[in-house]
Amino acid sequence: MDNLDWFVLIFTLLVIVLYGTIKTSGAKTANDYIKAGNGAKWWTIGLSVMATQASAITFLSTPGQAYNDGLGFVQFYFGLPIAVVIVCTIFIPIYHKLKVYTAYEFLESRFDLKTRSLTAVLFLIQRSLSASITIFAPAIILSTVLGWDLITTNIIIGLLVIIYTVSGGTKAVNFTQKYQMGVIFIGLIIVLFTIFSLLPSDINFEKAIKIASANSKMDVLNFSFDLENRYTVWSGIIGGTFLMISYFGTDQSQVQRYLSGKSLKEMQLGMIFNGIFKIPMQFFILFIGVMVFVFYQFNPSPLNFNPQGKIIISNSNYENEYKQLEENLQKNFDERTYILNDILSKDKIEIKEKIDNLNYEEKIIRDRAKTLIGKAAKDKNEKVETNDKDYVFINFVLENLPKGLIGFLLAVIISAAMSSTSSEINALATTTSIDILKRNFSYVNDNNIVFFTKLMTLFWGLCAIAIACVAFLADNLIQLVNIIGSIFYGNVLGIFLIAFFLKALKSNAVFIGAIITQIIIIIAWFYDWMPFLWLNVFGCVMVILISFIIHLTLKGFRASQTIQQ
Repeated sequence: MDNLDWFVLIFTLLVIVLYGTIKTSGAKTANDYIKAGNGAKWWTIGLSVMATQASAITFLSTPGQAYNDGLGFVQFYFGLPIAVVIVCTIFIPIYHKLKVYTAYEFLESRFDLKTRSLTAVLFLIQRSLSASITIFAPAIILSTVLGWDLITTNIIIGLLVIIYTVSGGTKAVNFTQKYQMGVIFIGLIIVLFTIFSLLPSDINFEKAIKIASANSKMDVLNFSFDLENRYTVWSGIIGGTFLMISYFGTDQSQVQRYLSGKSLKEMQLGMIFNGIFKIPMQFFILFIGVMVFVFYQFNPSPLNFNPQGKIIISNSNYENEYKQLEENLQKNFDERTYILNDILSKDKIEIKEKIDNLNYEEKIIRDRAKTLIGKAAKDKNEKVETNDKDYVFINFVLENLPKGLIGFLLAVIISAAMSSTSSEINALATTTSIDILKRNFSYVNDNNIVFFTKLMTLFWGLCAIAIACVAFLADNLIQLVNIIGSIFYGNVLGIFLIAFFLKALKSNAVFIGAIITQIIIIIAWFYDWMPFLWLNVFGCVMVILISFIIHLTLKGFRASQTIQQ
C-alpha cells in the first residue's frame, strides 16, 4: 500500500476508537454501562442494529458470494420484514415492561433458573464462535496486504475493539457504530462509482446489467422447493423468518441494542428502521459483487484470488500444470471477450448457451487450480486457503482502486469488523455477568456488577482473539456465521415461543426438550439432512413437539403415581 493509504487507514480507525473511548467512559451503574442509561434515539438504535450485522464478513464474503452465484443470496433476508413486525409487537413490549437487562431474564420468571441458564449458555457458545469469525475476517485482509501472520493481525484487531468496549460499554458501542456506519455507507457508494469508472467507456449501466444477466448473475428469485438449493424464496421467507425472529428477538447482541432505547416507541422505530433499510443495503453490496464480475469480463482475473495460492504453487511439483491452467483461463477469457459484443447486440439462445459453457469451463479450471494449490501446500507442510470466494473483493480493491481509496476501503471493512465484534463481546459480557455470575454467585451484586461486566468484556474479547487464531475459512465466511446461528437459533426461539404462548408447558419439560432438540439439530447439521436455513424451522418445531411429549409423559407419570398412592 501507498503511504497515503496507510495514513487514511490509521487516521480513520484511531479517530473512531479514541473519540468513542473519550466520549463514553465513566459509567458507574449497571443501567449506564449495560443499557447506555436508556438514552438512545431510534436512529441510533437502527444504525447500531445494522452495524452489528454489517461485519467485515459482509464486505468480504457477500461480494464474493455475488461474484460466484449472483444476487440470489438476497433471498436469505426475505423473512426480515416479517420478523421485525413480530419482534416489535411481541418481544420488545415484554422486555420493556419487565425492564430486563437480557432476554434470558424473562425465561426465569416464566420457567426457572436452569432454563434461563441453558439458553444463556447456548447464546454464549454460538456468539463467541461468531465473534471470533468477525475478528478473523479482517485479519485475512491485513495479513494478505501486509504479509503479517494471522495471529499478529487477530491480536491487533481484537485489542482495538476491546479498548473502547471495555471503557464505555453499550454507550461506547452505540456511539462508535453511528460513525462506523457513516464510513461504511460512504465507502460503498464510492466503490460502486469507481467500478463503473473502470469499465470501458462504451459500457453504461444498462449494458453492464445485460452482461451480468447473460451470465445469470441478476437472477434474484428462485421459487423451487429443492432442498439442495440453499437460497430460495421459500427458504428465505420461512427459514429466514424463523432465523431473524430468533436473532432480533432472543440474541442478546441485538436485544441489547434496542434495550438501550429511550422509550418503547424509540426501540420499535429503531427496529423498523433496520427492517426497511437492511434488504436494500444487502442488495447493494451484492450488486457491487456482480459489478466486480462485470469488470472481470473486460479484464483478466487471477486463477485463484488468494495471493498465497500463487506463492504456494511456485517451485512445487505442480507449477507447470498450474501455468497451463492459467493459459487455459486466458483462452477462456479471450473467447468470452470475443462474444461480448454479441451479448450486447443480440439476444439469442445460442449466445446464452456459449456463455454457460464458458462459465462451466472456467469453473472446472478454477476447481482444478484449487486442487493443485491444496496438493502443493500439503507437500510443503503449509496451510493455505484454496477457497478464494472471500478474497475476490479485496483482491479487486488492492489491484484496481486508486491510492487513498484503498486505505479508506480497508478502513470501511475493519470498521465493520470492529462494530460487529464490539456488539458481540458487549453482549457476551452482559449475559455472563447478569445471567450467570450475578444469578449464581452471591459476591456479584449491584454494587460491583459494572466491574465484573468490564472484566467479562475483556475475557470474551481475549477468547474471541484466541479462537480467531485457530479459525479457518469454510465455504464462505458469511455462510459460516449463518450456519452457526442456525444450529442454535431454532431451539432458542422455540423456548421463547413456548414461554409466550404455551402456558401449560412447564420448566422441566422445556428444559429436557431443549437439550434433546439441540443434540438432534447438531446431528442434522453434521449429516446434512437439510439446508442450514431450514434448521431454524426444524429446531423451533422440534423443541415445541418434544417438550409437549415430555409434558404429557410427566403428567401421565404423576397421575399414575397418584392412583397408586
